[in-house]
Amino acid sequence: MKIIICIPAYNEEENIGKTIEEIKNSMNKTKYNYQILVLDDGSIDHTIKIAKKANVLVESNSHNIGLAETFKKEIKKALELKADVIVHTDADGQYNAKYIPGLINEIENGYDLVLGSRFIEKNKVMPFMNQFGNKSFAKVLSRLLKVKLTDTTTGFRAFTREVAENIQFINTFTYTQEQIIKAAKQNFKIKEIPINARITKRKSRLFKNPFEYAIKAWINILRIYRDYEPLKFFGRIGFTLIIIGIVIGLWLTYLFITKGKVGHIPLTILTMLLIIAGIQIIIFGFLADMRKL
Repeated sequence: MKIIICIPAYNEEENIGKTIEEIKNSMNKTKYNYQILVLDDGSIDHTIKIAKKANVLVESNSHNIGLAETFKKEIKKALELKADVIVHTDADGQYNAKYIPGLINEIENGYDLVLGSRFIEKNKVMPFMNQFGNKSFAKVLSRLLKVKLTDTTTGFRAFTREVAENIQFINTFTYTQEQIIKAAKQNFKIKEIPINARITKRKSRLFKNPFEYAIKAWINILRIYRDYEPLKFFGRIGFTLIIIGIVIGLWLTYLFITKGKVGHIPLTILTMLLIIAGIQIIIFGFLADMRKL
């Protein structure tokens, strides 16, 4: 079994050397056949130099393209290297490499996607607002996917070659959640293991504040469901509009029968528009579902 441990990095000269060394120290104690792949996202510091000096594989972007796009390139390169298992971790040292064998062990036990959860045990590192947001997303996704999840934004994970080959990414922000959603929808087996994360000095490069993150995350979750389950997505919107239209229509009918009131032209037009729009949206859902198939 060949394991490729991937580390996306952008201007991480302070941390990349220590991260690589920690991974080697952890993995050299195991039986696993592994390689470390650093995905440099257009760094302008000494990240590449330090990584090459550590004698690991380095794949560089010509310029900074962002974490989500780099993740796509990471998967492509790992597959080219004939990976059976891909491990994804961060360059900043947030995730302790001692947990990597645990991720791989669960893959050997038959799971397809294994997540390192920061919330199975009490998290003393992450600020309260970030914890609240992450736990809220996890609860929502757990209900939608019928899979018990506690940490859907963790970047610490291992997954099989089959997961890498069969999941296509459509957004540029919540790739961590998108992979989980699509893996669950394709009936891949998902499991979490408990980890303790470290405090990192560097601020997040994905979002400026928790509110920006929440807005972007919810938009992308809706986009994923729109593209992956179009019939449900458009069907629910369409039926909602039809029901509202019918309710207004019944109220107008009630006024006519009980009080003999005739009129309410604007409401009558609104009723018709809601019902017609609802039917059209449902048809869009059928068409999108046919295209997906």
